[in-house]
Amino acid sequence: MSGIVIVGAGQAGASLAAKLRSLGYQGAITMIGEEPAPPYQRPPLSKGYLLGEMELERLYLRAPSFWEDQGVTLKLGARVTAIDPAARTLTVDGETVDYDQLALTTGSVPRRLPAAIGGDLKGVHTVRTLADVDAMAPEFQPGRRLLVIGGGYIGLEAAAVASKLGLDVTLVEMAPRILQRVAAPETSAWFRRVHGEHGVKVLEATGLERLLGDTRVTAARLSDGTELPVDFVIVGVGIAPATELAEAAGLALENGIRTDEHGRTSDPAIWAAGDCASFPHSGGRIRLESVGNAIDQAELVAENMLGAQKPYVAKPWFWSDQYDVKLQIAGLNAGYDRIVTRQGQDGSVSFWYYQGDKLLALDAMNDSRAYMVGKRLIEMGRSPDPAAVADPATDLKALLK
Repeated sequence: MSGIVIVGAGQAGASLAAKLRSLGYQGAITMIGEEPAPPYQRPPLSKGYLLGEMELERLYLRAPSFWEDQGVTLKLGARVTAIDPAARTLTVDGETVDYDQLALTTGSVPRRLPAAIGGDLKGVHTVRTLADVDAMAPEFQPGRRLLVIGGGYIGLEAAAVASKLGLDVTLVEMAPRILQRVAAPETSAWFRRVHGEHGVKVLEATGLERLLGDTRVTAARLSDGTELPVDFVIVGVGIAPATELAEAAGLALENGIRTDEHGRTSDPAIWAAGDCASFPHSGGRIRLESVGNAIDQAELVAENMLGAQKPYVAKPWFWSDQYDVKLQIAGLNAGYDRIVTRQGQDGSVSFWYYQGDKLLALDAMNDSRAYMVGKRLIEMGRSPDPAAVADPATDLKALLK
């Protein structure tokens, strides 16, 4: 009855379990999740769900009946406190669960502000789980003052939702520009302009000294000495891989749970996939935080748990929705030395990242055609002439021939 146990009931865990069954695996599958809800989508939490445009049931990755029909045992609202690799057992809320093979799809956890600077005051929120968003939803009332800390995609998406709901929004970013860690200056400038047009005050090169208040946050003191009155705060300063269980079990870590090209950890009976896993990529190692990676990597691990021995070849893609803008990203831009701008129709635009003559990645704003062509080119290992990309008269599809 031991079978396969999956720790983590998010996108990667759900994809892995469903793939095992679709491949014909007949053994027991147990999926353990700390949250009480069945596996659900995270990206709409801070957008459609928070805006009230998406009901809870539409968040679910599968109808709850699917898991029962597939013979997948869900242990929800359950916490794994220890793994014993030698005995091949888990401790789950004080009980022992056996496994033949174990998959860790534990995801990631949001970085929080230290209590010493007010991070534990009431009214200070992170955006990661259904419970997080349910807790902050009542705060979103027109006219209230929101401070968003962090100018990455999570912070910008939260600012966009708050602005749409009529709040007075200020966003602070310690780095010289928003999106500095993940995007080119051109993309940063584009989104800075969009947020400004929607009334969001974006303060770059501005840090947080501390949050103020007795039990609930009432103000923020910024690094330039300014004190800003606030009604609540959203912290979007990044996420960290959830590796505590793996570390305690003695598994190798390297910017996440270290896996080989097949998704296997340093213990031959334990695998990892999704946000928590780092894997070989282009002569180095990488960890990807995206829905696409969670699905693709988990499905490949499912195949390899059944003996396929296939290497994981990542095809990175990401997206972000802000106001009426859909940003679509293909590839990884690390090492770029040139940006090629292509103007689309009706204000759409795409920024293409090159390293020398090699196309690495692109950011496409409301330009799905550019995104699809660029993504395909990157996957094919082809790099079109930058001048052709920049020329609006160029038929993008012709670049694929």
